[in-house]
Amino acid sequence: MALKITHMGETNVGMKRAHNEDNFLVLPEENLYLVADGMGGHSSGEVASQIAVEAINNFFKATGQDSEITWPYKMDKNRPYDENRFIMSIKLANLRIHEAAQREARYRGMGTTVAGMVIVEGHVLTAHVGDSRVYLIRQGKISQITEDHSLLNDYIKAKKLTAEEIENFPHKNVIVRALGMKDTVLVDLSRQVVEVGDLLLGCSDGLNGMITDDEMLKIVTAMGDDLKKGCSDLIAAANANGGVDNTTVTLARVDSL
Repeated sequence: MALKITHMGETNVGMKRAHNEDNFLVLPEENLYLVADGMGGHSSGEVASQIAVEAINNFFKATGQDSEITWPYKMDKNRPYDENRFIMSIKLANLRIHEAAQREARYRGMGTTVAGMVIVEGHVLTAHVGDSRVYLIRQGKISQITEDHSLLNDYIKAKKLTAEEIENFPHKNVIVRALGMKDTVLVDLSRQVVEVGDLLLGCSDGLNGMITDDEMLKIVTAMGDDLKKGCSDLIAAANANGGVDNTTVTLARVDSL
């Protein structure tokens, strides 16, 4: 069945931060939607997330136009072309950030998360590094596709923390994997079949740190077909709950032609 993808993205500085270190990418010709949450002193987080989205955008455009183009890394023979392409774009983004940080002292230590999705041939590929997330909303239920690369999540898996311990965990913002930290990076990628009516939500932790998954579901259910309203309402809810971080959202809905 031929699919039609409707999409929208929005980013907001929030209520507490002086500038926005998030970036997002919407590349409809490739059905690619991506969120990047930068980190680092001064404006370097913004630089890292911008390098990431530009590198991934450029790689997808170049490989979409020329299938013979030389790739920066060897392909994984155990993965199909589309998965290799997505992973390769993120690995290249990691290298570009790392190189920029090595060249200029003011960018030392900068990095960024990345969480993105590519909808291709009836499947969604979800790739991520860090704690930005992708959710699937299907038939009135919300599920998190990605798994946070965070210290908190490591503790949850290892120690089975109580709800109270999770709520009071002192290092919630510490991530254990990000783009730019080293010259290589491990990218997590999953693949699953999409269904007509699916809604895919990508976000920085400025959203899921401020509102619950159930609140996200309630907001996107109420938006109807208006994805712009959905993005704006999600961000408004995060800001209403404190807006302590930048908030970025992408939405992609799967419809039949």
